[in-house]
Amino acid sequence: MRIATYNVEWFTNLFDDEGRLLHDQRWSGRLNVKRGEQLDALGIVFTALDADAVMVIEAPDDNRRRSGVIALQNFAVEYGLRARKALIGFSNDTQQEITLLYDPDVFEARHDPLSHPDAPRFDAAFEIDLDVDADLDLVQWSKPPNEVALRTKAGHELRLIGVHAKSKAPHGARNIHEQMRIAIENRRKQLAQCLWLRRRIDHHLAQGDNLIVLGDFNDGPGLDEYEKLFGRSSIEIVIGEGDQPRLFDPHARAALTQKLGAVPTTSRFRMGGDDNYLCALLDYVMVSPELLDHSPRWRIWHPFDNPVCYGTPELREALLTASDHFPVTIDLNL
Repeated sequence: MRIATYNVEWFTNLFDDEGRLLHDQRWSGRLNVKRGEQLDALGIVFTALDADAVMVIEAPDDNRRRSGVIALQNFAVEYGLRARKALIGFSNDTQQEITLLYDPDVFEARHDPLSHPDAPRFDAAFEIDLDVDADLDLVQWSKPPNEVALRTKAGHELRLIGVHAKSKAPHGARNIHEQMRIAIENRRKQLAQCLWLRRRIDHHLAQGDNLIVLGDFNDGPGLDEYEKLFGRSSIEIVIGEGDQPRLFDPHARAALTQKLGAVPTTSRFRMGGDDNYLCALLDYVMVSPELLDHSPRWRIWHPFDNPVCYGTPELREALLTASDHFPVTIDLNL
């Protein structure tokens, strides 16, 4: 069984309001990429993944005028994908949904949001003192995580939580002081979101659930200087700290333990000014301890770092054209 997470940059721009594919020569949301080019590249990538389920991050927009589910299902039909049924969680107003695309011949799936006294539903608000002033702040997700209950045809049950955590980038800053203030504010909110998420994880682990937490966390150990201010990254919170039961992701572990030298990366962004690229580890597939008994095998589908991707020119170029993130997969013997 293969489960993937894949952040597709501006996927929503590739469909009209009826969910039809815009396979033309107009520009997509990606720099110097036409809509038809991005669609064909995505078709190649999704076909190569051949995943039983893909948690699509930045999935097509879903609102009263548009159906992200119809858009994704039309995409799956157009490119002949096994994973052809879409399941959205709580829709949001950012034009970037979190939607599971899965093979209905392998899984039964339902959106199953939970709530506990110390961890409300992800479309609600979470009370926490963000700035240590003894006053509680209300934190909300701009993109509420997608909680999915999966059941295989053989009767195995899995819980998936698809995540797109808040970006720490100081968008809108007009000077260095605003940049610092907004970056610190965003870091506080992101850590609060991940504390909220960790409380949900604790409930699942206490019940012995087979849990996979996957998606784009916009964060990783040592990724920016503000981590020193707060003492930890959001990934460390989500994986578990101290005597908490741990989730496991080998790429996160490598980043946490590797003080010098190369670490895995899952994204490649064009930088302004000198037009260089920044590579970062942002996307993760974290599993509960029980799933380690099912021979898990992780892969980052990186066009340069993975030998199969690099050695397959059509796939390599498709990965570079399709998005600024690369898929991450886990194979499990279930």
